[in-house]
Amino acid sequence: MSVTAFAPTFMKVGILTAALQELTPRDLRDADPDRAIEDWLAFGKELGADCIQLSAALHPSETDVPPEAMLDPVANTLDLRKPFDKERAQRVQGAVTATGTRISDLAYFDNLLHHDGVTRKKKHDFLLRVFDAAAMLGVDAVCGFVGRNQQRSMDENLVDFEHHFVPLLKEAKSRGLTYRVEQCPMPGWTTGDNWHNNIAYTPGAWIALHRICEKHGVGDQFRVHYDPSHAILMGQDTRSIFQFLKDQGYGFLIGGFHVKGQVVDSRGVAAWGYGGQTMERGDWMDGKPSSNPADQLNAWKKQVVLCEHELPGTARHDPLAYLQNRTVDWFDHQLAARELLPLDVANTYLIVEHEYPAARIQDRERLKPILQGSLAFVRHIDHAAAAMYALQHEVLAAQGIPIQGVGREAFRS
Repeated sequence: MSVTAFAPTFMKVGILTAALQELTPRDLRDADPDRAIEDWLAFGKELGADCIQLSAALHPSETDVPPEAMLDPVANTLDLRKPFDKERAQRVQGAVTATGTRISDLAYFDNLLHHDGVTRKKKHDFLLRVFDAAAMLGVDAVCGFVGRNQQRSMDENLVDFEHHFVPLLKEAKSRGLTYRVEQCPMPGWTTGDNWHNNIAYTPGAWIALHRICEKHGVGDQFRVHYDPSHAILMGQDTRSIFQFLKDQGYGFLIGGFHVKGQVVDSRGVAAWGYGGQTMERGDWMDGKPSSNPADQLNAWKKQVVLCEHELPGTARHDPLAYLQNRTVDWFDHQLAARELLPLDVANTYLIVEHEYPAARIQDRERLKPILQGSLAFVRHIDHAAAAMYALQHEVLAAQGIPIQGVGREAFRS
């Protein structure tokens, strides 16, 4: 009888460069844009990261949403005010070779279904520049949002997706790229009452959008960059989501992971429920939306009144929280991915996204050990899950030995 070797397969661990927006001082990076990428590749090596997810954004002088109105860090580490040409690509590739830190993919998070045509075109044009840069760098994916036309219903947004977003996917296809959607509902994007402002926020929506993509020959370009923090925000758990996708025949949609948790505040839920704070937030003044961006930040109380983002490894959890879907069970997250999804595990990225407010320090030396610790935590969790999966599903299975016990199951409350 041949014996199956114990050979666990690990995922690659990296970090989104928005974790430290000003690693390279603004006066230096504005004058020499690719310096910021070089510095982040070197910093990634110091952190022990396998890769970085390179953040792109409209330059602060060009964006329609002021930084003061944004809850989460935004970084234009990849500065695209000037075309990303062959010379720039060669310089960045040289830094990749010198540091050994690869680029997993590029990331641009914005509302690509914006109701204003001029604003929407500006965002689309920028995304096309991101696509061009990705192709020049030889990476195969761009991560971002779909967004929402906030003046139209969700069903009407499916029509908008078909009219406005599918052409972007055709552009991605022409460059050999995949677009991976992060599923954050972005409730604070508007001072209005809409809570779901990124229509690709949940598996049912992913399937509906993918069917539209298939109709236009771009099904292979639409994938999901799964972030479990947003599942917790909506009362979901990772294993059940993955099981649902598998049962529906759509497990292939998951193409990568953001590693970020969510810690639910029971007092906030008691006060406002999972819909978040709906009135007296401070984003409206005298019966209309405030024109002050700092006031508009209060629109995010729809979310932050009931929960707080977790940088993996930084939070303590009551074991009951895992069972109530009030925080991410990181170990089962990694195990469920292997058990339920058709992943190429060795070429799957776990990208740490740092949005824990108290630790969102814009000081390199103070932040460095925090990020090192989080990356180490993520890597060790993945190694443990890989070892358990290999032992149970490969070694024991090959010898006809059953797995003990039941473990966490999908669709249980």
